[in-house]
Amino acid sequence: MLKDTNKTNLHYIGHRKRLKNKFLLNGLYGLADYEVLELVLTYVIVRRDVKVLAKELISTLGSLKQVFDASREDLKKIKGISDNVATFILFLKNFVPFYCSLDLKENDILDSPEKVNNYLMSSIGAEHVEKLYILNLNSRNMVLSCVEAESGTVNKAYLNTRKIAEIALKHNAVSVILAHNHPGGGLSPSKDDVDSTCKVKLVLENVGVSLLDHIIVANNKYFSFKEYSLI
Repeated sequence: MLKDTNKTNLHYIGHRKRLKNKFLLNGLYGLADYEVLELVLTYVIVRRDVKVLAKELISTLGSLKQVFDASREDLKKIKGISDNVATFILFLKNFVPFYCSLDLKENDILDSPEKVNNYLMSSIGAEHVEKLYILNLNSRNMVLSCVEAESGTVNKAYLNTRKIAEIALKHNAVSVILAHNHPGGGLSPSKDDVDSTCKVKLVLENVGVSLLDHIIVANNKYFSFKEYSLI
């Protein structure tokens, strides 16, 4: 019996090493979805083959993306997922936008809607409720801060013009970009979106801050108010 256990241990240890080497050689895009998740699980579940669990997670929740989008509580409902594992998956999801924000602050000038979208998709693209973000920029269009201003219901985030102006002034912004997500997937702005954006623009101009754009993100795509001459 001891001999069989040792063989099992050697099997998963050897498999984990091969999986890590595959990642180092080919990157994440060289791995199947279940292998990406399997690699993640190896760092929080020791002395166990986690391939079956990775496949079960994806099968149960629908896709690799939906695994990372799942709540901590929903993850813990799946057999084999402890609080520690669920927290680690949540940490990884939140680390991505955190890193992107650091990169924007240190390196990037936001001079196109595409750059804004690249950041926003990692931060609010997968949210299940609408969230409004304010990107505060300096005179060179470099990010001073990215602030979550509102978190709404499934389909509505409220644009509080006074609060937006206060946030911009607090962060010494020369200009700002508004951004919110559409959890339902549609990109077209509502009449309320357009009307409230125009009001925000006027309020910001009165305090010496420019509104450069308002970006809507959904399903890895974006809609720019500026590109469609709505501001």
